[in-house]
Amino acid sequence: MAAVSSSDSDGCGAESNEANSKWLDAHYDPMANIHTFSACLALADLHGDGEYKLVVGDLGPGGQQPRLKVLKGPLVMTESPLPALPAAATTFFMEQHEPRTPTLALASGPCVYVYKNLRPYFKFSLPQLPPNPLEQDLWNQAKEMSLPSVPVFLEVSGQFDVEFRLAAACRNGNIYILRRDSKHPKYCIELSAQPVGLVRVHKILVVGSTQDSLHGFTHKGKKLWTVQMPAAILTMNLLEQHSRGLQAVMAGLANGEVHIYRDKALLNVIRTPDAVTSLCFGRYGREDNTLIMTTRGGALIIKILKRTAVFVEGGSELGPPPAQAMKLNVPRKTRLYVDQTLREREAGTAMHRAFQTDLYLLRLRAARTYLQALESSLSPVSATAREPLKLHAMVQGLGPTFKLTLHLQNTSTARPILGLLICFLYNEAFYALPRAFFKVPLLVPGLSYPLETFVESLSNKGISDIIKVLVLREGQSAPLLSAHVNMPGSEGLVAT
Repeated sequence: MAAVSSSDSDGCGAESNEANSKWLDAHYDPMANIHTFSACLALADLHGDGEYKLVVGDLGPGGQQPRLKVLKGPLVMTESPLPALPAAATTFFMEQHEPRTPTLALASGPCVYVYKNLRPYFKFSLPQLPPNPLEQDLWNQAKEMSLPSVPVFLEVSGQFDVEFRLAAACRNGNIYILRRDSKHPKYCIELSAQPVGLVRVHKILVVGSTQDSLHGFTHKGKKLWTVQMPAAILTMNLLEQHSRGLQAVMAGLANGEVHIYRDKALLNVIRTPDAVTSLCFGRYGREDNTLIMTTRGGALIIKILKRTAVFVEGGSELGPPPAQAMKLNVPRKTRLYVDQTLREREAGTAMHRAFQTDLYLLRLRAARTYLQALESSLSPVSATAREPLKLHAMVQGLGPTFKLTLHLQNTSTARPILGLLICFLYNEAFYALPRAFFKVPLLVPGLSYPLETFVESLSNKGISDIIKVLVLREGQSAPLLSAHVNMPGSEGLVAT
């Protein structure tokens, strides 16, 4: 038995050795020459002796020479050739009397081969052989369920005679959910990429996509969460620990890691020497919690979960930061704080009424000021829909001569504006303008027109004042809009 060179870590991503690892390295065979995927792995007590075996539908190297292999421990117990590439393997019970031994069903090519006691028992060919009358009735019921595309992954929950749900991930990138009494899909989940795996964890459908991400959906198609993977997803399967009631999803990635998630919480990371292409968890031999993995190069890895291992949610990438759990150093309550608390408790109603009164007065003053600005056109934006204008002023220079630039814009969508005037109101003892009144050219919608003029400061004491800019309509005395320009002090006169 070779020693395995893989390692595992917890959700925070730190390396762990054999002493604190959650897994025991049971077996590693890099020359096992097993090429398969998760659907072709099955664990079952084939002989009813309590010793669980591993059934492998092996594709063979390069997809040549497919074979059915049964492993007991690290050794291959039986091996038989298959006529075509295997597609899936599972076990079921055909008989009701004790002792009940499971029967193996293997899908290979167009046929389903049934093995009993590891011997060929029945061959069901889909197009040729007539089915049993009871099976014919079941197939007719299933035939009524039609899908708009070819399914690639199926996930079934419930009982056929009572109630069941069937989730089918199809090649068109959608997942269709059917119920027992429905002939057509009841719900449809549209994915943004092709699915690479489908696993049901309790009542949540976990889907892996080619966008290197895991998605969680309800049975009604509502997305619950999304987790981004560090690499492409190669395979997925269910991890179910019956002793602790744990169900989680395992995802084998192209970077040689196996991530274990419960919902969107990362529970564990297992690192392997090669990319894992198939996963299977369950009872193997006489160990209840055994993880079996095969890699891209054909290696076989067997790990056993420690009986004392407990998966803990959390890590550096998910959940609140560790600093959030630290207690704050809250200072002690002072006498002033206690007195203020007692005052608020005794006069709480009166304080609230005073606050509401001040708030109403503030709102009233703001409304009056806004109404006054609209009535006197003190706003730089026109309030009427007939004259949609916007005015912006900019002052440049150090003095005594300043350059005043007005940006006037017609904010309408299609109607030009003509016949506007610009007027400046200022203190003639402080400032002098070459033109205090001039006409505005035609304003095309959407364009900002710069209107320039020069302002000369006459005060030699550095005194500044306000210049009012009014936009008027010809024949009207009330301005359309106005702007107050706060002129800077003349630094040139102060320096002289």
